[in-house]
Amino acid sequence: MKLTLAEPRFLKDSVGIISDLVTDVRIKIDKDQIQIIAMDPANVAMVVFRLLSSAFVEYSLDHELNIAINLDQFRQILKRAKPSDTIVLELDEEKNRLKISLTGDTNRNFNLALIDLEDREQKIPDLKFPVKVQMPTFIFDEAIEDMDIISDSVSLLAEDGKFIVEASGNTSEGRIEISNDEAVSIIANEKTKAKYSLEYLKKIIKGSKLADKVSVEFGQDYPLKIEYRVTDKLLLSTILAPRVENT
Repeated sequence: MKLTLAEPRFLKDSVGIISDLVTDVRIKIDKDQIQIIAMDPANVAMVVFRLLSSAFVEYSLDHELNIAINLDQFRQILKRAKPSDTIVLELDEEKNRLKISLTGDTNRNFNLALIDLEDREQKIPDLKFPVKVQMPTFIFDEAIEDMDIISDSVSLLAEDGKFIVEASGNTSEGRIEISNDEAVSIIANEKTKAKYSLEYLKKIIKGSKLADKVSVEFGQDYPLKIEYRVTDKLLLSTILAPRVENT
């Protein structure tokens, strides 16, 4: 296996975001992509990451591989990559290590030990979302950051062609209305509302480093799917469980 990536941010930024949610992950490497499907320890958020073979300048693979690594250690190594560096990933199957080379002004080589991960393989749930909103990332980022000063949770609503983000605290409330326009697409089959953790959302919206647009899908007291795409390069998707009010 030899995978050469000329745009380090696709891997560096993605791993940085994912490592905020999960620690140890399985990585599936096949002829089409590098893939991570992982659930956070609290079973609140699932991350789906795909870095496509077309994102690489060299993608040489003899057979499909399944390896497991500590993502925080991987992140620490990737943090050393400069924007102008090339990242090369190779597998030393004899020593059970992932070799990471950062090539630029100098050649830097790191060896990351593979780990045994006994968790069962995660399956992506088959979810149907009545609401889908596509918008520039900065709009959603600002809405989440605004509501973070109010409460530890946020409600997302869709009604009358509007996407509404609101929060209520002990002493204050906040509400942001986003309407359909040239930059924003709102598809809502019915009036819908659901509540989610801001602690998780603040980690998830770091995906805006990767893409200019974000897709947000949800349902009534239903999981939330947030997706960032770079065409022919990568997908970073997170499914977040709702906070359901006790009655």
